[in-house]
Amino acid sequence: MNEETIQLLKERIRGQLELDSAVSDADLTAKIERVVFAWCLEHPLPAGGKVQLVRRLFHAFRGLDLIQPLMDDPSVTEIMINSHDEMFVERGGQLMRLPFAFESKERLEDLIQSVVAGVNRVVNESSPIVDARLKDGSRVHIVLPPVALKGPTMTIRKFPDKPLLMRDLIALGALPEEAAAFLERLVKAKYNLFISGGTGSGKTTFLNALSQFIPEDERLVTIEDAAELQIVSVPNLVTLETRNANTEGKGAISMRELIRASLRMRPNRIIVGEVRGGEAIDMLQAMNTGHDGSLSTGHANSARDMIARLETMALAGAELPVAVIRQQIASAIDIIIHLSRLRDRSRRVTEICAVTGFENGEVVMQPLYRFEEEGERNGRLLGGLKRTGHDLQRSWKLKMAGITDAWGGEGA
Repeated sequence: MNEETIQLLKERIRGQLELDSAVSDADLTAKIERVVFAWCLEHPLPAGGKVQLVRRLFHAFRGLDLIQPLMDDPSVTEIMINSHDEMFVERGGQLMRLPFAFESKERLEDLIQSVVAGVNRVVNESSPIVDARLKDGSRVHIVLPPVALKGPTMTIRKFPDKPLLMRDLIALGALPEEAAAFLERLVKAKYNLFISGGTGSGKTTFLNALSQFIPEDERLVTIEDAAELQIVSVPNLVTLETRNANTEGKGAISMRELIRASLRMRPNRIIVGEVRGGEAIDMLQAMNTGHDGSLSTGHANSARDMIARLETMALAGAELPVAVIRQQIASAIDIIIHLSRLRDRSRRVTEICAVTGFENGEVVMQPLYRFEEEGERNGRLLGGLKRTGHDLQRSWKLKMAGITDAWGGEGA
């Protein structure tokens, strides 16, 4: 169905709606069906085509218009709108351009304003960038002109209705069962874990899977820019989300404020969805002041690079000597788990490193697992995460939790 026809029918329906602005979904559907059936008298369509046309027109008024079918398609994981006439999606790890687009820049702008209004956010020329969360939990990122040179840009990261469990990640080949069991013991023993990786490497998904190992009798506070985590295993849960400034430039609530507020909520653990800036120093200090078992994520190219990035972010949040920041990192973080998106588009754990201390002005790390490539078959990389043979040096948390071996038996 071409966009000219869609636009024509939309105008006919809109003309009827102007006579009755307060219309229910059922009444709107009935009006759309009457218009479509009348049009089909001169332009015959099969029954399936009529159903699709009615649904498409309904989404134009009440849903997300052109992208609603993509939102309803479980195989689509990301929707990328570069401009009104350029759209891409990710399916099964592969990007593909869509053969259709919005009829105009104004229609895309209308959709964007509808989206942000529905989640109590504001985006305009003076505040052209916004992160938000849709009602179904999907994350949306919007950039408007003049920052976006090609026109309004919107990226939607979809999340599954049911969060992936660790056994699902094992089945997908993200990590072996032995490494997953090792990480489960560390979570239960309240090690501070940090997940690093590039964009789209699966950090949030992995963090969500790890959180399912948190004992259900603990109190948990999650802090995110746009709430994405789907934690269902811990009943005593507080979820906090940052807030942008209003049109007057007031009312913003930052990640740093939320971390500080969370410390007064008596949490057993804190989860910071993603560390991007000066809030890193607040997170490190929280980990260093009795909130063991905390989890977070960050963008980096390797586990070692994550340490350097944490150092840079913490320095932006506090005027402290570099050596002091590095000592904070060394004492706060126990384990760094690095995820990578490999050339076969698979997402895998490629490093698990232990932070062992602070020596000669540097944070000392020891690899416990590394990904070893063993060739390629039918476009799929062979290999997996292998133990390096190093033992976990900071074992006192395991003993406190009654776990005698990080890779095996449990004590009484």
